[in-house]
Amino acid sequence: MILVDTSVWIEFLKGKTPEIADTMVLELKNRNVVAASPVFGELWQGVKNDREKSIIDTYWRNLPKEDETELFIEAGKLSNQYRLFSKGIGLIDCALLSLILKGNHHLWTLDKKLATAAMEIVEL
Repeated sequence: MILVDTSVWIEFLKGKTPEIADTMVLELKNRNVVAASPVFGELWQGVKNDREKSIIDTYWRNLPKEDETELFIEAGKLSNQYRLFSKGIGLIDCALLSLILKGNHHLWTLDKKLATAAMEIVEL
């Protein structure tokens, strides 16, 4: 499964990057995308109209999800363990890293700091 970061969702929803759109459509059709509440919370922050609300809500309701019990506690521990805050990785991104570790998921992000942190943590 793939946990898709907010940066990728935004590009997908804009529809201006064909390679992201094509890959995302394929992964969604194959049910390879897992939803995370921190990502969808960020998406909800940027919603501008009822159409966008409906799209975000539909994806949220229909995508598989990982158990997020104590997610932010685990994220804080992960951040502390790897000193992620000092590397510019905030708690939301640490939560995503916690989820990919918990579910053995891949992370798809356009955020270079987050991608680097994910590669370092997964390799350890």
